[in-house]
Amino acid sequence: MAFPDDVRYTQEHEWAREEGGLVTVGITSYATEQLGDVVFVELPDVGRTLEGGKSFGVVEAVKTVSDLYAPVAGEVVEVNGAIDDNPALVNQEPYGEGWLVKIRPANAADFGKLLSHVDYEKLVEESH
Repeated sequence: MAFPDDVRYTQEHEWAREEGGLVTVGITSYATEQLGDVVFVELPDVGRTLEGGKSFGVVEAVKTVSDLYAPVAGEVVEVNGAIDDNPALVNQEPYGEGWLVKIRPANAADFGKLLSHVDYEKLVEESH
């Protein structure tokens, strides 16, 4: 399984893409594969301050319920409303239209501490 190299990753299987000072967050294709069909996603309100590494929401799938973890600390500036109407976007386009939130990071340097695609690939391989 290959993972995009234009994003960084967490050990909890979220991805983060830095664009124009904001960090877009979603869950990885590996996570969607493990979860199965996503049926509901609970996301924070715009304006909420997130702590890096702490839970910020929940994803419910046919198989299980799983917490979502913030890759960086900061303020939620946008939530993907399309997920409310079509949670399957998380499965269908995890790195595109299936994104979850956009965060204005409290400390831009935190982004660089996330896993590279190579390190994330190793993490996934080791978990098998």
